[in-house]
Amino acid sequence: MFANGGQNALLAKPVPGRPPKVTPQQKRWIAQAVREDTSQQFKFPHGLWTLSLIGKVIERQFGTSLSLASVSRVMKLLGFSAQKPLYQAWEQDPVLVSRWESETYPEIRPEARRAGASIYFADESGIRSDYHAGTTWAPTGETPVVAATGRRFSLNMISAVSPRGDFRFMSHEGTVTAAVFKRFLKRLLIGAQRPIFLILDGHPIHKTELVRRVVDSTDGWLKLFFLPPYASHLNPDEHMWVQVKREVAERGVDDKVQMNRLALAALRRIQKSPELVQSFFQHPECQYIVA
Repeated sequence: MFANGGQNALLAKPVPGRPPKVTPQQKRWIAQAVREDTSQQFKFPHGLWTLSLIGKVIERQFGTSLSLASVSRVMKLLGFSAQKPLYQAWEQDPVLVSRWESETYPEIRPEARRAGASIYFADESGIRSDYHAGTTWAPTGETPVVAATGRRFSLNMISAVSPRGDFRFMSHEGTVTAAVFKRFLKRLLIGAQRPIFLILDGHPIHKTELVRRVVDSTDGWLKLFFLPPYASHLNPDEHMWVQVKREVAERGVDDKVQMNRLALAALRRIQKSPELVQSFFQHPECQYIVA
């Protein structure tokens, strides 16, 4: 339904003078195309509907050339506005995602129950000094500009969360490697009172011979399960990292030492709050885990 007056708004009485370049019927077609299709389906290189691309589609479909201002007026009349999109990986397979939620994970849960195992979801992430999140106050109509210092430093970590509210993490230098991941697995097993079923993405380092040897050496005490490709939204540990990055960004950091201190403080607060850890599993994309 169109924002102002519905479809009937397109059938208003004609205004005397030059006939409109885009007819009501054409406007209906444009609205349907932008609402239901992606620009990639029209052979454009990315998935964003920009005014320029909409104008090209109009010219291609109807032979009518419009200025960007005219395209903007048409889209506003149709009830559309420029918005920041939510991105979904094009490589993501909806069938595999659905199968994970409805078949694969529901089979892991009873297997873990029979083995008396704890289920963890793990992820690697990093915090950069130039990471910004959220909004900032500024005079209305003036887009704020955040100045970058040019000094960049980062903190890399691996973590794991469980539906029971348990949280484990480890910091490391440089990029994550099979050796780094092996060290995390060893630490995860320290003091474990029950077997661990670890769910994570299918990154190649998680499937190396080194990692397989670690898993095999535990005699079933550790098992790895892999999420569908490009489906990080299924991992509640992603939400934990969003919170930590936001906390660090809101405080502001001047050097790597301060970043480490703030990040570790945030991670330890989370570790001491099982209820907060469990809340990461309540996000709509992760409720399949506790349903």
